[in-house]
Amino acid sequence: MTYETIKVERHGRVGWLINARPEVLNAMNNAMRDELADAWLELDRDPSVRVIVHTGEGRAFQTGADLAEIANDGVGMQRYQDSLMNFDLHFTSWHQNVSKPVIAAVNGICAGGGLHFVADADIVIAASDATFFDPHVSVGQVTAIEVIGLAKKIPFEAVMRMALVGSHERMNAQRALELGLVSQVVDPPAQLREAAQELAEKVARNSPAAMAATKKALWAALELGLTDACKVGTQHLVGMWGHHDQTEGPLAFVEKREPRWAE
Repeated sequence: MTYETIKVERHGRVGWLINARPEVLNAMNNAMRDELADAWLELDRDPSVRVIVHTGEGRAFQTGADLAEIANDGVGMQRYQDSLMNFDLHFTSWHQNVSKPVIAAVNGICAGGGLHFVADADIVIAASDATFFDPHVSVGQVTAIEVIGLAKKIPFEAVMRMALVGSHERMNAQRALELGLVSQVVDPPAQLREAAQELAEKVARNSPAAMAATKKALWAALELGLTDACKVGTQHLVGMWGHHDQTEGPLAFVEKREPRWAE
């Protein structure tokens, strides 16, 4: 497909989804919202792609809704009322039920709605100059979905502070690492994409089917209590029995060779 607000690339087994509105810090207008929905599905359905990396061009990863569009087009946030009230959202990998591993590589500023993509990624890494903050309350808006997602991953106190301090404080990459918001800080920042590609290639060496089932089990665990989550996880575990990869993995280990996974 052809996109105007994002770029879709493929480097080996790694698909890249790149926010490409650097002149407005990759703010998400209505067109980008729609294109993201299509791009996630394009990469998830591509059999040549095993892992997806999401990043941004320029000084920002993503800065949420395009406030200029909202303030000036006469429609404002009302265009999103039905989709929000029905929770019929499609712009993140989680919304689109992407089965492949998703790595968010946060460059520069990640603000407001940009936190959706951090909350909904499977793995998050950041450049050493990355900053995170949520300015919703500072511009008279409510923050909800993205910070609720973050509260499932990092301490509640840290999320509440971010939500209520708004644009008046920014979390740096090192603090994000301490809280578990990211799992790696890349320094110098210019090496972020290289580091993301290297990490993605490591992930891509694993069984696609086993990773998809593992991802489903872990995300389901965020929805359920401990016992119910373990029961669901067991279903995914046993569901792999008899699959080509489930027998190929041990055989390759014994034969001291790289496994040949089913595509």
